[in-house]
Amino acid sequence: MRSRGLSRGLRRCLLLVGGWAAAVATSAEPSTVTREPGARATVDLVRAEAAPVIDGVLDDPVWNGPPLELGDWLTYNPLNGSRVPQRTEVRAAYDDRALYFAFRCLDPEPDQVRATLSRRDQLWNDDWVGVSLDSVGNGQASYDLFVNARGVQADVLTTSSAGENSAPDWIWESAGSPTPEGYAVEVRLPLTALRFKSGETVRMGVLFWRRVSRLGVSSAWPEVAAGKSFIESHANLVLHDVRQPLILELMPSLTYSWNQVRAEPTGFAAADSEPDAGLSVRYGLSSSVALEGTFNPDFSQVESDAFQVEVNQRYPLFFSEKRPFFMEGMGTFELAGAGGDAVMRTAVHTRTIADPRWGGKVTGTLGKLTFATLAAGDEAPGRVTDEGPSPAPGEQKLFFVGRGVYSLGRNNYAGVLLTDTEFGQGHNRVAALDLSLRGGRHSFSATGLFTSSRTPDGARDTQGGGGQTSYGYETRRFVFVNQLEHYERHFQMDTAFLNQTGITADWTFAAWSFYPDEKKHPWLKRVVPFVFSRVGEDRVQGGDLRFVLPGLRMHLTRQGFFRVDTGWGREPWAQQTFDTRTTRVMASAQLTRWLNLFARYGFGRSVYYDEADPFLGRSRSLGLEASLQPSSRFNQSVSYQRDAFDRLSGESVYRVDVLNLRSSFQFDKHFFLRAIVQYDSSRRQVLTDFLGSFELLPGTVAYLGYGSLIEQREWGGSEWFAGQGDYATSRRGFFFKASYVHRF
Repeated sequence: MRSRGLSRGLRRCLLLVGGWAAAVATSAEPSTVTREPGARATVDLVRAEAAPVIDGVLDDPVWNGPPLELGDWLTYNPLNGSRVPQRTEVRAAYDDRALYFAFRCLDPEPDQVRATLSRRDQLWNDDWVGVSLDSVGNGQASYDLFVNARGVQADVLTTSSAGENSAPDWIWESAGSPTPEGYAVEVRLPLTALRFKSGETVRMGVLFWRRVSRLGVSSAWPEVAAGKSFIESHANLVLHDVRQPLILELMPSLTYSWNQVRAEPTGFAAADSEPDAGLSVRYGLSSSVALEGTFNPDFSQVESDAFQVEVNQRYPLFFSEKRPFFMEGMGTFELAGAGGDAVMRTAVHTRTIADPRWGGKVTGTLGKLTFATLAAGDEAPGRVTDEGPSPAPGEQKLFFVGRGVYSLGRNNYAGVLLTDTEFGQGHNRVAALDLSLRGGRHSFSATGLFTSSRTPDGARDTQGGGGQTSYGYETRRFVFVNQLEHYERHFQMDTAFLNQTGITADWTFAAWSFYPDEKKHPWLKRVVPFVFSRVGEDRVQGGDLRFVLPGLRMHLTRQGFFRVDTGWGREPWAQQTFDTRTTRVMASAQLTRWLNLFARYGFGRSVYYDEADPFLGRSRSLGLEASLQPSSRFNQSVSYQRDAFDRLSGESVYRVDVLNLRSSFQFDKHFFLRAIVQYDSSRRQVLTDFLGSFELLPGTVAYLGYGSLIEQREWGGSEWFAGQGDYATSRRGFFFKASYVHRF
């Protein structure tokens, strides 16, 4: 009894001393939030006298003060303007080196919080919290940071021209920890990772958001109203007497690869080993302008592209960029109206630069002007390939891209894009202007392009024009978008990913949203009937196109989603016109904390795209995917796709099966192992890919991997015949890659 009484008294003394220390530590004015009628809220941050330890435990003196008085957090996806029972407290501060954020995420059911230990950018099925920061304050771009309850990071660059891009990885710190009330998260964002204008008063934009996985609902402060982007919704963030340190960053890299090709059934040819080294440099010319350069870079891809069905594809397959030098800041190069259902998917698709020997970039912001330039020399076009000799053997294809965007207000801009490629005696030069305006519920964009091209042998010159105009209207209940596109037959843009030329088309999308009573239907969040239509003239294939697709989407709890649609129309191909139709059903759900399922099925009548003898047939497509997370560290995903096509008579034309198995084990936030096995029946190939990775921070990383290609082939005595005989390993190899980032 005496010991227990002494402990209680000692505890009281410690509480008194701790309370006095907290009062001293927070004697300075706390960060404040002010609101004026009709104006954006302003968050005025105070300096931290001592930087917090980023450990996910909110016990540092800087967090002892009250949270920011933000008011209600309202949902934006899939509901708009609703409140959730999960409350979020935010604290923020800064010093001469970094911005600091602390989140106390309260949950009435803390044991239902979903948090996995995964790689960076792999937390989207978890509960997470985050901050969106427009560091320049001109309403054109934002750094979006996300953290789950285990401190796993994700980051997205959002621009007014290109939308969201998850490719960039910035250097910042985060930590998270479960609590009896939910979970807590701390973030440290170094000022060296941001682009901003130094000064006595620095103005940025800020927004906070939170995702509750089991509800399938995201909320934010300030409110993100229907029809508005995150950038438009930012509150003002004010810092005082902040100077951004100038940056000199070096990243040397080292790679070693060892590869073998099977020369005959009994053995492999001699191994081809290749060590290589490269260097990348980043230098801050000013607080808002940076220069980047790379020589002999390691542009090998650590992540293999997943097999996709290549049979009977009218348009080329799109593979995302994964190389760090090109990923950083690429959203600036995008044109208004590109992407989605547009003819031009992206104006600058850097995977067209297959094997660069060197590269350089200058990016920055000067007042309302944001600019970016890119130059690179690609050695791949000058090589002899299986398709034949190069038109300019041994020469590099030179790429030059320049982009300027002038801010006309938050999320509004006028821009110019210039691109030039030079190879042999030929070139491709493009000049483009674009405009994007948003006001209230309305949005408008326009783009105009002109191209001038010469073939590499100098024998032929062509010119062409293209462009688009689009209008959108969006409220909580209604969405309407219309886009008109026109591209001349001889339009050519080497840097772009373009589906087709010689096309004039207009497409329209309209959707209505209904929000059922949550008390009567707690599992049903939103019901959206919609219709999509497209009409136009295809001058290359010789005919008019028509297509209409009505459908229904439903958003459910547990991130559930259901969609059904059916469409019909006319499609020109090879100077013929075919009557087509299609029906599709798809659904997905996070059934439990450890199981996520996705399924889709489609069937109809479609075209077999043969240049000489096209015909109409019956198509069927099935896709299934399951992601299992039996523990917070282990993830197993299985996906299967089958595509089939028959003549109308019933004769089979092709059957393609693609199976992907992916297993990963995350030891901690830095070290993981991953195995991939992919099978493609059309190629009769099996790809295996094994990888171990240790990433201390973006850029400071080491990889060790092994891969093999197993093919069905038969030896004919002097050559291999594909698609016959037994399956055997035809290629194998391993690689080591390491890079290190050093900042002076």
